[in-house]
Amino acid sequence: MFGIPGLIGTLLDLLVVILGFGLIVFLHECGHFFAARWAGIRVLGFAVGFGPAIASYRKGLGWRRGSTEPEYRTILLKGNPSVLESVSPTEYRLNYLPLGGYVKMLGQDDLDPTAVSEEPDSYQNCKPWKRMIVISAGVVTNVVTAAMLFVVVFMLGLKVEPPRIGMVAPGSPAAEATPLDEGNTQIGLQPGDEVVTINGRAPNTFADVRVEAAMASANSSVQLTIQRPGQLELLRYEALPEVSRSDGLLSLGVDAPSSLTVSEAVGPGGEAMPDAWGLQGVGPGSVLTSINGQAVTQGHQLTQAFQQSQGQPVELVFQTDAGLIARTLMPSPELNIGFIPGTEKNARIAIEHLLGLLPVMMVARGEGTVTEDGQASGLQPGDIFAAIDGVEFPSLDAGIRTIQSNRSRTIKVVVLREVDGELARVPLDAHVSRQGRIGFSSDTTASVGTIVALPPAAIESIETGETNPPAATKLVSVPGERIIAVNGQPVTSFTDIRNAIVAATTQAFEEGTGASINMLVERPLIGSDQPQAERVWDLDAEDIKTVHQLAWTPPFASSLVFEPEQIVLRAEGPLEAIGLGLSETRRVLVMTYVTFARLFQQTVKIEHLKGPVGIAQIGTILAGRGFVWVLFFMAVISVNLAVINFLPLPIVDGGQFLMLLYEQIRGKPLPVPVQNAVTMAGLLLIVSLFLVITFNDVRNLFGL
Repeated sequence: MFGIPGLIGTLLDLLVVILGFGLIVFLHECGHFFAARWAGIRVLGFAVGFGPAIASYRKGLGWRRGSTEPEYRTILLKGNPSVLESVSPTEYRLNYLPLGGYVKMLGQDDLDPTAVSEEPDSYQNCKPWKRMIVISAGVVTNVVTAAMLFVVVFMLGLKVEPPRIGMVAPGSPAAEATPLDEGNTQIGLQPGDEVVTINGRAPNTFADVRVEAAMASANSSVQLTIQRPGQLELLRYEALPEVSRSDGLLSLGVDAPSSLTVSEAVGPGGEAMPDAWGLQGVGPGSVLTSINGQAVTQGHQLTQAFQQSQGQPVELVFQTDAGLIARTLMPSPELNIGFIPGTEKNARIAIEHLLGLLPVMMVARGEGTVTEDGQASGLQPGDIFAAIDGVEFPSLDAGIRTIQSNRSRTIKVVVLREVDGELARVPLDAHVSRQGRIGFSSDTTASVGTIVALPPAAIESIETGETNPPAATKLVSVPGERIIAVNGQPVTSFTDIRNAIVAATTQAFEEGTGASINMLVERPLIGSDQPQAERVWDLDAEDIKTVHQLAWTPPFASSLVFEPEQIVLRAEGPLEAIGLGLSETRRVLVMTYVTFARLFQQTVKIEHLKGPVGIAQIGTILAGRGFVWVLFFMAVISVNLAVINFLPLPIVDGGQFLMLLYEQIRGKPLPVPVQNAVTMAGLLLIVSLFLVITFNDVRNLFGL
């Protein structure tokens, strides 16, 4: 918000968040306060925060450091009528812990139902329906405040990511989305698709699309209406969200759209991200203007150009400070996507393979690919993992899972390392951090290496969706075999293998028949007398069709090289701003309640919730985007505060409202023992949740 880099800027943004949160709490308590005054209830205290008072004010006494309560009690004991009339019974105080606030009314104590007062202006002597208004006034104030803030936000304009599809992960729910319109045979969403509705709701931002997918019921599909570039009619699709490996929430497997402007992101070694992908000289702020001589206007056109390249070089032209710069890049081949059973958090895990062949995990080459922890264990760039804790030649997924299952332990690792032009087996002792890492960046699966990771038994467990087992089961005999050549053509990567298979089966693909390919393989065992073997790989027509239909992709993730695409979400007038404000208030309200429902369904976990620490962290990030984002964040917090306060728990406003409703209907309050029991149960639940959520927030903050 302040635009000041470094720690000082972060602290100032944090201060803004704390003040904003305090303002929301202040307005909530104002709702209770003014409603209590309207109902004729004597208010003893109005506080922002909990704990001891920093400062306080009482009419007739003025400002005091700490609380005015001791001084006021002395006046009460003396009983001087003239003095009592000039001193207000209400103390306004600011407390040390800025985690909430309260209005203290005569005769009301949520934690002690027996603390009643017989005074005529006490809480108990007020009619139940009036007390219901007092209790709900804070929540109503929060909802009204949020709506007003959203109106201001949409009048000023908010920079957001449009509800458009950027990248679609291969094998993801979005890639496998089923068309619902007759005549539409195109399976899956595509980059550039504009999401018009999702589950009947019109999203304003890409975040709305992501949230709708995350909030879907377990094993329930979402329906999308999309506008596809170049088509006049809207298209309808159905997709079944799956648990994301990145955050554990249900997801469609799509990324937000990227712009054509190069970002300031850096690679693992501190180099500019464009340099890491062969775009030397294309600095931050450069703009992609054309692809293969054709002008481009949107980020998804980059993906489409590589998809349509047929593996041929793609020329990109950038407008830079030094003028136009052209760079030619080779497309990366898309591999097959298969699935293996996941952990209890993931129903299944997508992995890349080539007709069942999986590359072995290896350390990426280049500076910065091995951290200090990895260097301490002896890892070096380019190391190939021959064994990890007894798992021979693991794939990327198998290797990561093995490492993460040994957190905070030292494990035995064997790597293949090139020494004097030959591979040598190097044993290492690698320490696994508490985060489940041993300190390296893995290389891309398709561009390097030809060592096969999994034995036939494991390959057969891959759920490729094919009727027959993967073709690799007919070729691979043991884990760790290296493919040397395909039909006499030397290969050094899975990209080469794919290209060689395509070249060797072109005629068979055109004729719709199978084909046999000669494969030269070796077992990379040091000292083996017969390391190489000739094998014939029989591929049926379906295998060949699968390989020829694989797509091509950019050699980088667009989100790493280009800034996200943004639009300004702004109302055209006050009436539209009010409409957008009310709509957004309703959306946040519904989503907050749905979040609690999904907690019971286990599609949302308790670790996804945010407490004060997590809220402050997110708020600080948003504050860095500018004043409008601060207002938007305050509006969201105001709605969430309203929802949480009106949950049916005795210790919050919702529970108190239910007990008053009982009193209004029955004509007498809930029995004190029952009030005590439910109050203590509610208190125990809230304190437990607070501790667990705060623990998770702190752990996430420090990356633990």
